[in-house]
Amino acid sequence: MDAKATSTPLPPGHKLSTDAGSLLANPTAYRHLVGRLLYLGFNRPDISFVVQQLSQFLQHLQSSHWDAALYVLRYLKGTSSLGLFFSSSNSLQPFALTDASWASCSNSSHSATGFCIFLGSSLVSWKTKKQATISRSSAEAEYRSMGSVAAIHITENLVFHEHTKHLDIDCHIVCEQFKLSFILPSHIPSRDQLADLFTKSASVSDFARLFAKLGFWGGGVLCVCYRLHINAEQNRDAA
Repeated sequence: MDAKATSTPLPPGHKLSTDAGSLLANPTAYRHLVGRLLYLGFNRPDISFVVQQLSQFLQHLQSSHWDAALYVLRYLKGTSSLGLFFSSSNSLQPFALTDASWASCSNSSHSATGFCIFLGSSLVSWKTKKQATISRSSAEAEYRSMGSVAAIHITENLVFHEHTKHLDIDCHIVCEQFKLSFILPSHIPSRDQLADLFTKSASVSDFARLFAKLGFWGGGVLCVCYRLHINAEQNRDAA
C-alpha cells in the first residue's frame, strides 16, 4: 500500500461514533477488511483496541469508519516485521493487568474493559471488550475490570455497599477468588499500566512507552519504538 506509515493504530484520542461522516455506499469492503484485522489481532495485541472499535460499526458504516480502518493499515505497514517474542528461559509465573475506560462508547456510554496476561515476560493472552451493562461510576466500571485502587478496596472488603449492591452478582466472584487466595490484586501506577493500550487510543509517546514493554521483536521497528520512548522520557524530564 502506497501510504505513509503511522506511529499508532488510531490518531491519539480519536473516538469513533455514528455521528461523524457520510454513509458508506458499499460496506462490503469495510466488512472484509475488519474481518481480516480481527484474524490478524490473534497475533497483534497492539491493534486489539482499534479492531474492537471498528467491529462495532459493521451495520451503520460511515466514511469516518473506513478512514479509521485505512489508518490501521498505515500503522501495520510500518510495523509489518513485528512479532511477539517468547524466551526459552522465561518464567512460568502468571500475572495479569486489566483496565477500564468508563463510558468510553460515544453512542451508548458503555465502558470498555481491556486485559493482558503474561507468563513471566511473555504476553500470552489479551482482549478488548465492551462491558455488557452501563456502569454508573468509574469505580463500578473498573470493578468490573479490576482496574483501580477503588476496585481493589471493593474486592478486599465490600466497602461502599450502597454504591455497589446493585452490581451483578457474578462480578462478586472476584471477591470470592480473592478470599480463596486464588488471585492477589495489586495497584499498578498509570504510567506502567499496559492494559491502557486495550482501552483507549493513547498518545504517540504513551503508546511507544507501553508498546516497548509488550514483548514484541522486530529489529529496526522495535528500535524506533524504544527511541520514541526514550525521547518522550527526556522531554518529560526536561519539562
